[in-house]
Parts: sequence; C-alpha cells; structure tokens
Amino acid sequence: MSEIGASPAKIKKLDPSEQVHEAREYDPETQKALEEIDSCQNEIDQLNEKASEEILKVEQKYNKLRKPNFENRSKIIQRIPNFWVTAFVNHPQISAILEEEEEECLHYLTKLDVEEFDDIKSGYRIKFFFDENPYFENDVLTKEFHLGSTGDPASHSTDIKWKDGHNLLERFRQRMQQGEKSGGSGRKRPLDLRSFFSWFCDHGDPSADEIAEVIKDDMWPNPLQYFLVPDIEVENGEGDDDEEEEDLDEEEVDDNVVVVEEEIEEVDEEEEEEDEVQAEEDGEADE
Repeated sequence: MSEIGASPAKIKKLDPSEQVHEAREYDPETQKALEEIDSCQNEIDQLNEKASEEILKVEQKYNKLRKPNFENRSKIIQRIPNFWVTAFVNHPQISAILEEEEEECLHYLTKLDVEEFDDIKSGYRIKFFFDENPYFENDVLTKEFHLGSTGDPASHSTDIKWKDGHNLLERFRQRMQQGEKSGGSGRKRPLDLRSFFSWFCDHGDPSADEIAEVIKDDMWPNPLQYFLVPDIEVENGEGDDDEEEEDLDEEEVDDNVVVVEEEIEEVDEEEEEEDEVQAEEDGEADE
C-alpha cells in the first residue's frame, strides 16, 4: 500500500475565466475515507440547519411571551423623567457619539422600542418616541435593518422633519467641516466618528452597525443598569471616602507613635548627658 499523501500535488488546468484550484490525487483508501467524512459532514450540516429552525421557533415563541413585559416596562419608564437620555449618556458607546445639543434633544425621548422581524435573522427595527420638541415635527423616528439572505443588507430611516434653525445634523456637519479647515482644533471628537443623528441617517454598512447592535442587544434588554450608573458610582465613592478616612486615621496614629518615640529618645539623651556631668563632678571632687 502506498504511503498516504505520497502522490505529488498537481494543478488542474481550467478555463481562464475560472479561478484556478489545486487538485490532489489520493490513494484509494484515503479517497474512500474522505468521501465518508464528506457524507458525515453533510449529515452534520443537515442537523445544524434543523437546529437553526428549532432555535428560531423558540426565539419567536419567547419574543411573543416577553412582549407584554416590555410594554409594561415602557409604561413604568414613562413615569421617570429623563430616563432614556440618562441611560444613553451613561452608556460608554452611545455617549461617545452624543453631541451636547443632541443630548438636549434626547430629553424629549419618552420611549424606545426594538422590534425583531418574524424571521429574526432577516432584520429588526428601532423606534424612538418623542414628546413635542423644538427640534423636529416627528413623533416617532424609526430605523429599520433588513439583513435577509435575499439581496444585500440594507437599512432605512424616517425622514426627519427639522424645524427652522434646529437641524442638528446640519449643524454637526458644519462643525466637522470647520474642524477640517482649522486642522481639527476645537473638535469634540475625531472626524471619523459620528453624531447620534448622523448615525440615524447613515446607511453605509447595515450588517456592521455597532451602535444599532448595542441598542438592540445591550441597551434594550436592560436599560435600568445604565440609568442607575451614577447611583452606583456614588455608592462606590462613599466607600472610597471611608477607606481614605481610615487611611488618614492610621497615618495620624503612626505620626503620634513617631512623636512619642522621638520624645522618649530625647529624654534618654538628656539623662545620659546629666549622668556624664555628674560623673565628671564626682571625679573632680575625689581629686
């Protein structure tokens, strides 16, 4: 029996319009084993497809079960002033794209909603609900992501009806242009990053939209953790203050110990000097 892999590799000649592939020749036993592996792999792939279908059904089922909880949570959140803007500002990735004026605008954001399509893999939509505000006329701003296997990924967003003199997207673009002309001085962030509304209107690469994924997979499932960030920091800060006070107390005790030790040393030195003087006087008396 010939040694496995002993046959030299050779290049199969194909039509110039086709990509060149490397073809190998194997001994009969290896060839049979490879075919059996391929057959096993096909069975594994079929099971994986079946598992994906079952997982999809489970996710769809629990999305429906969770929906009343999300709706109830939204009603409760509306009782808390500035809940969503606080959560956004406390989120490290979302706050990184927030301009100061946009933060002011998000004080009018009353509700956030994320809806996955029935075919979860095909996409989702993010909806922002606003009270009447001085920036735009829309009550709801929606951005949809279509990520299905048919066709290229695409996204669409609501056309924002800006009120006169309050187009935050245009203001941001003007600041970026001024930053480019001035060499970048005075810019809040590098030019390659976006603002919140420039993200909302951007449809460059829907399949790799990090902000949308953060909102869908991190902010939406549990916004409370980001709303409570300041309180957590305050609690931690109080603990740090206690530790600092303890350290100061320890330092004061150490200083007192040092002072006492120095006083004892000074007393000992004075006693030694007195003993020496007395000894000298005694010696003179004897003479």
